[in-house]
Amino acid sequence: MSARPPSQRAHQRARGGVGGGGVVGGRFGSTARAATEALVGTVAGTGGDEDELMTINENRNVGGVGGGSIGGLGPSDTEPSAISASNSSLSSASSSEAGSVHSDGEQQQQQSLQLLEDDGPGPSGRHPMDATSSSCCPDGSFAGQDQERPLVNGCEDLWSWNKRDRSKEVWLSRSDNRRVYFHPNWSKGTAGIRGTRVLNNGRYYWEISLSQRVFGTSMMFGIGTKKARLHVNMFTNLLGEDRNGWGLSHKGLLWHGGVARNYTKRFKENQPTKIGLLFDGIAGTLTYYKDDVCLGIAFRGLNEVREPLYPIVCSTAAKTEMLLSETRRDFVNLQDRCRAIIIKHINTREKLDRLALPYFIKNYLAEAVTESSATVTPLELHLIDQYLY
Repeated sequence: MSARPPSQRAHQRARGGVGGGGVVGGRFGSTARAATEALVGTVAGTGGDEDELMTINENRNVGGVGGGSIGGLGPSDTEPSAISASNSSLSSASSSEAGSVHSDGEQQQQQSLQLLEDDGPGPSGRHPMDATSSSCCPDGSFAGQDQERPLVNGCEDLWSWNKRDRSKEVWLSRSDNRRVYFHPNWSKGTAGIRGTRVLNNGRYYWEISLSQRVFGTSMMFGIGTKKARLHVNMFTNLLGEDRNGWGLSHKGLLWHGGVARNYTKRFKENQPTKIGLLFDGIAGTLTYYKDDVCLGIAFRGLNEVREPLYPIVCSTAAKTEMLLSETRRDFVNLQDRCRAIIIKHINTREKLDRLALPYFIKNYLAEAVTESSATVTPLELHLIDQYLY
């Protein structure tokens, strides 16, 4: 026996209950529709909203966000705590939700750290990541203790950041290429730059002074090969995303091979900081110092890397500044020590060419003379004056 089709009156009741045909149905129907549309809109717009929030977070105190000034690189008079309530809530929301935008962003940090905690000690009784870290410093003291400055008996190492090996979102100082400006106008991703110094088989120490603008998804310092990327159009931990880089984030995490692990306390935001890096190509270690305090050996096994290694820095935050304030190296032999003394007095190629020396001796001395290999064009000088000063 077939079912009887619904009557016209039943159709009207159904339309009224859902679509608003009656008074009661209309009220509840419109309410349900509004809630449904709001839910759908929230779900559909999550990705775009989070991208926008992250962009706002990386451009704090820049003109149009937080009341900053486009004309000056340094922090504006309005600190994040004094920003309007709407912008403050957006920035805080982006800080807490930034990890859900990309799999290799903040969420990967949390997942990687959680995996390391869950794995527990390996068969040898040590944590799987302990093989690459140590609480001891190269001089045998423990991290956090007072130590003398690294390579104090070495010599000045004249290298700079490489103008030809950088992201387009990185600008250099007009004179010696030692001061770096990241995202001078607006940040839409992660930018980095490589140094001119090849580190393998030597002992080198360099210091990086950070300006007051310390914030964002990631500001990183470390080393990498020529294969390490220097730009990506998203906010991520770029140095150490793969096997080509070893880096420390301002959030206190070490990155290598796409895996993060705890190393030190996160840096205080909006506070100048000095970071030192000691690379020992003989022992194969990389050690970090923060405000002249040793943090312990961060990475080992670097003497097994066959590709050339270079200093690298990168940042996601707009109008951040890093200064290569000190560069030192250890002497290789007596000949190297003698050359360092000579170069103190003959520090340009022009002066060296005036000396009546055999070709091989002059060529050996010339290897230690580091002059700016690329001049700054008038257009770049104009842009630096307009946007950075």
